[in-house]
Amino acid sequence: MKILVINPGSTSTKLAVYEDSTQVWKESVYHSAEELAPYHHINEQYEYRKEHVYTALAKAGISLHFDAIIARGGLLKPIPGGVYRINERIKHDLWNANMEHASNLAALIADDIASHSGCPSFIADPVVTDELRDIARLTGIPEVPRISIFHALNSRAVSRQYAASIHKKYEELNLIVVHLGGGISVSAHHFGKVIDVNNALNGEGPFSPERAGTVPARQLVDLCFSGKYKYEEIRKMLNGKGGLLAHLGTTDVPTIVRWAHAGNKKHKLVLDAMIYTVAKQVGAMHVALECQTDAIILTGGIAHCQYCTDLLTQWIHKLAPVIIIPGEDEMGALAMNALGVLHKELPLQEYL
Repeated sequence: MKILVINPGSTSTKLAVYEDSTQVWKESVYHSAEELAPYHHINEQYEYRKEHVYTALAKAGISLHFDAIIARGGLLKPIPGGVYRINERIKHDLWNANMEHASNLAALIADDIASHSGCPSFIADPVVTDELRDIARLTGIPEVPRISIFHALNSRAVSRQYAASIHKKYEELNLIVVHLGGGISVSAHHFGKVIDVNNALNGEGPFSPERAGTVPARQLVDLCFSGKYKYEEIRKMLNGKGGLLAHLGTTDVPTIVRWAHAGNKKHKLVLDAMIYTVAKQVGAMHVALECQTDAIILTGGIAHCQYCTDLLTQWIHKLAPVIIIPGEDEMGALAMNALGVLHKELPLQEYL
């Protein structure tokens, strides 16, 4: 099976071709600030990015003959996890999405190439994957329900990888997946469904390299109405300029670790505090699984940092075995989802 994978980010578009589970070609098309400057909204980049994808495939001598094309899911409405056929409703909702992100273009480009290839096109496990139990949605303010936005693609992929390693199915296990990246999500996987997770984008759960996580609500309200900050400045405090960056002026965890080892008490305190907030969130997800967790998986870029994984493991190892699967392979995860559908091992769902 020949599968094309498309994964746009803010300054690049990642492409890969897989033959079954083997990656046979990859390319990252970088988009400079100067090239993107004329476009004021993500949707305006569609033709520009699409042409770069076609050009990259042509330069590599790759014909437009694929068994499937799969794209990173964008900011759609909340949907259960899994693989979805790209249909007109998906395209409509991506063109009219409330939030802008380069991933919104992925399915649009994939569908265009699929129309030339004569093959199906899919998305899988977008960040808006929502399988929360009803009891997990409510807060003390009816107008502010909890929302599921997290690293769904990688969290499910490493869960399936771990399950296969112990000769079980993902749907047979209770797992906690800790994605340690620029944002941090801690998700509770109950027999193949993510029944609870912190909103990793909009101010909930652990603080992270660039996000504030949960903060005292009354103090935040006072800050909002203090007159010192504008609306957009407060939003940046929560996502983009919070966390490690706000405390230390950097999001570079290896550098922070070096400073901590060199005796810098502030760097050590802030990094240790971040890991502490992650550990507390793991504890919450353990309760969500009724304290019957089969394993805790640490993944994402920061999972390469032994200082962080060692410290986090010290806090949580009595809850369940801790498994470390560092980094994230979004391209491979997307390809495996497409292959699963082509082999009829995974169901193909319809976005309604």
